[in-house]
Amino acid sequence: MTVATVPWPPALVGTPAVSVIETAIEKHRLSHSLLLAGDDPEVLAAAGLALADRLLNRGLKAPSPYPPERHPDCFLVRPQGKARQIKADSIRDLIGQLNVSPSVSKYKVAILHDADRMNPAAANIFLKTLEEPPANTTLLLLTGRPYSLLPTIRSRVLHFRFPGMASTVPAEGWEVWVADYQSWLERLGQGVAAGRGAAEGIFGLYGLVARFGAILDQASSAETSRRKALLPEETEEEEVVAIEAEVSVGLRHKMFAAIEKATREHSIKLLRSGEPEARKPLIASTDALERAAGLLRVNLNESAALEDFLLASLRIWTKR
Repeated sequence: MTVATVPWPPALVGTPAVSVIETAIEKHRLSHSLLLAGDDPEVLAAAGLALADRLLNRGLKAPSPYPPERHPDCFLVRPQGKARQIKADSIRDLIGQLNVSPSVSKYKVAILHDADRMNPAAANIFLKTLEEPPANTTLLLLTGRPYSLLPTIRSRVLHFRFPGMASTVPAEGWEVWVADYQSWLERLGQGVAAGRGAAEGIFGLYGLVARFGAILDQASSAETSRRKALLPEETEEEEVVAIEAEVSVGLRHKMFAAIEKATREHSIKLLRSGEPEARKPLIASTDALERAAGLLRVNLNESAALEDFLLASLRIWTKR
């Protein structure tokens, strides 16, 4: 019998993945190592806790008084520092905890948040644990980038991909920014290559850059505060710093995805109005946006990356 007190996230209720997991738990056939993949870290974290709750309460007549994130037999590992890495020492500490007999439950659970952030040394140490897992222990790897994990790790875990990932940008003023960006593209297409029109195009560009940075900063601050309030009191400062970095990275990627969508909509509008040549600037603009996203991956300032993209857009979309 399994007693559950933590519900599955609403986005996952009734999904095939949850049904398979529930059935496997009841039949005592769940793998000792699972990879939970998806685009929304909050959904993944909630799914990890719901699954841990079911595993820790297996065989109990009454539910444990401990929520999974504070359960003595549930161990959480998160990236640390601005680099957002899971280091070898964290994995060694985890292995030491897993090799101790459970104190409350009959089982132990380890949850690795952003498992793809293990550095090479940590990943190789963890691989040895996967090869010889401790008894009565389940390892849960949460990640939005499963293919960034070592192939040897992926081959030793059971994969579940979760749907229902929201891609909206939770930032005040963002929808207005996107609308103004599309208006800026339209003005470029009306001819602003020289004189006052060129100056307006450039001023509009830097206005968008400045507002982008302000919106991102405000949204990151609000989201970080909300996420911090959900963390256990014993969360280390290095983990908090990593979460701050994660929030900023996640938001700016969503914002750049929204820019790509807005650019595509602009191009489709031109195509429907009888401008077949709109396809070429769309392709060039997409390439420029991919370059900007690549600059973000090497930690270039987001405003500088956006400026690079908009300057390219100024050349691409301006009607001469």
